[in-house]
Amino acid sequence: MGMTMTQKILARHAGLTSVKAGQLIEADLDLVLGNDITSPVAIHEISKMKKEGVFHKDKIALVMDHFVPNKDIKSAEHVKEVREFACKNCISNFYDVGEMGIEHALLPEKGLVVAGDVVIGADSHTCTYGALGAFSTGVGSTDMAAGMATGKAWFKVPSAIKFNITGKPAAFISGKDVILHIIGLIGVDGALYQSMEFVGDGIQYLSMDDRFAIANMAIEAGGKNGIFPVDDLTRAYMKEHSDKEPVEYVADEDAEYTAEYTIDLSQLRPTVSFPHLPENTHTVDESSRIPIDQVVIGSCTNGRLSDLAVAAQILAGKKVKKGIRVIVIPATQKIYLDAMEKGYLKTFIEAGAIVSTPTCGPCLGGYMGILAAGERCVSTTNRNFVGRMGHVDSEVYLASPAVAAASALTGFITDPADVVSPSDVTGPWND
Repeated sequence: MGMTMTQKILARHAGLTSVKAGQLIEADLDLVLGNDITSPVAIHEISKMKKEGVFHKDKIALVMDHFVPNKDIKSAEHVKEVREFACKNCISNFYDVGEMGIEHALLPEKGLVVAGDVVIGADSHTCTYGALGAFSTGVGSTDMAAGMATGKAWFKVPSAIKFNITGKPAAFISGKDVILHIIGLIGVDGALYQSMEFVGDGIQYLSMDDRFAIANMAIEAGGKNGIFPVDDLTRAYMKEHSDKEPVEYVADEDAEYTAEYTIDLSQLRPTVSFPHLPENTHTVDESSRIPIDQVVIGSCTNGRLSDLAVAAQILAGKKVKKGIRVIVIPATQKIYLDAMEKGYLKTFIEAGAIVSTPTCGPCLGGYMGILAAGERCVSTTNRNFVGRMGHVDSEVYLASPAVAAASALTGFITDPADVVSPSDVTGPWND
């Protein structure tokens, strides 16, 4: 029996000619990631090992992004501890205020991950890097500690589900709509500990930002990882951002999959995930007229430049509905600067939104947009669990930047086509 993309990557990093689903392996790591919440726990675990140093100072990334700039004394103490650890161990890829960004947008931008890599991170959305053809997955802080110390990790080789992406996207369909549709189709445990492998001729219409968004939310379907094959768009992205040598893998024709689904992009409608699970999806046609109090545009899922571009084009020359709070968070400093140079930030501010420095902030109910009891938010983030963005009696509706921006103008969940013509907004449907 042949191997999937993920199985081939894991076999190579385990020094094996082949692996099969369910097999336990020890694999070499190309990168270990931690943030300001999870790294302190890992640092404490390393201290228990009585081990001096880390396995490789250039293969560890510590990104201060969840509560940075620090929101209180506790978060300041956490970052101080990570900062001291990074200094002591000469960690090359330590990103603090002024350099930081939301980790899963920052690492690809910095060229730290390329195709064929094995990456673990003490953050569940580490699966983002599968967009580049890498195997990346979230782990606990104890596994992160072991990875930093030894450069290795144990895995149970996952089985896989194949998603055949076909067709050309209809108007306003983005990667966020694709993954929300898939999660609604298979459920939050539909891919439990499986690799979600995305293939098909429709991928040519998905930008790298779309693919990052899709891979990012594989975990919301229970997936061990999400992964795309490498194509010319991926190669161009890696060439622009990284000096590392990528290794490309293609699934064997006789690779075994536990299930296969076909997703026709031309048939999708803008999709919204209702509280309190990502699987609770409805098309925008079924979601209209639900009143909201807040809009968040940002996060490791949808804080990239193309996300801000779509939102800015929808908001240009218009005003946010009176009483609606709109928070825009570019995912990295570079994205912030690029958005500034393109005039997007001016557009947001003139429309009545605020723009924040890069941070995870409101996504996890940290700061910069906490909800009170009874309030509703349309958010481009990735989770809408009970109390995720604040009070347990608040509600989060997950949506694309286009739906979020349109809803900011009306004060209720809105189809972007109701406020702007698709021809006025950049997207593959205009190509």
